[in-house]
Amino acid sequence: MDKHALADVNARNESAKRMRKIKAVVQWVLAIIVLLIIIFPIYWMLVSSVKSQEEILLPVPTLWPREFHFENYINVLNRGNFAKYYWNTAVMTAGILISQVVTGIFAGYGFSKGKFKGQGLCFVIVLGALMIPIQVTFIPLYIMIANWGLSDTFLGLILPDVVSPYYIFMLRQSFMAIDDSYVDAAKVDGLGRIGIITKVLAPMCKSTLFTVTLVTFTNGWNNYFWPKIIARGEKRRVLTIGLAYLQNTFAGNETMNNHEIMAGAVLAVVPVIILFFIFQKYMLTGYSKAAMK
Repeated sequence: MDKHALADVNARNESAKRMRKIKAVVQWVLAIIVLLIIIFPIYWMLVSSVKSQEEILLPVPTLWPREFHFENYINVLNRGNFAKYYWNTAVMTAGILISQVVTGIFAGYGFSKGKFKGQGLCFVIVLGALMIPIQVTFIPLYIMIANWGLSDTFLGLILPDVVSPYYIFMLRQSFMAIDDSYVDAAKVDGLGRIGIITKVLAPMCKSTLFTVTLVTFTNGWNNYFWPKIIARGEKRRVLTIGLAYLQNTFAGNETMNNHEIMAGAVLAVVPVIILFFIFQKYMLTGYSKAAMK
């Protein structure tokens, strides 16, 4: 290879290295911008929760509180029965979570490893249910729950969300990615259907279970529309409804309580954020496994 050819090759290599560096810088810049867009609302909620109402309403917003008002949290806890709201939300979320885990695992097994007539049609119906929002079905649901005498009860809060098409779909996809030889080996060892599900399939799909469980917990914890309809009084009021009533306590007054609303919002989202940081490593793994097949 002569000197001109060698110089040309070196020039191309240097150009390729510069392009890779430029691409890396662009990717980092875009990643930082997206991160700021996602994180900034959470940051603003946190700093606003320890500001005064006057500072929140300043024409030029302050990115850091001039004075910290941690009494906002005490005022929120005193103004509303947040301990009761936490308990109601926890019971409702636990009921939804347990019921969806049980129905999702067994239905996912049936659609992935079971054989029965109309299996494909039933799964299409499940997928169709994913596209129907609760706002379309809440009138017949409300009539049914009211006729059963379940208004303003925990069972009335939980019953419409006992089965999750999303949970079934995710677990069905994960179970399908497991080779049938594992199931056949379990049958040879004498395991029944429940044993196969609990001792073979579920442990092998642990990441997917963590993922859908976290999503289910978040949806249940943040549920607003149905509890707003079915919980008539404070007896079964949940956190999301409590925040709305916290705002209404100042309705029509000259001063608002945005700082206390932000403090209440922080109290409401803390459990979700903690769980997300604990189980975030399972989420991407769970989604990727569910998308394999």
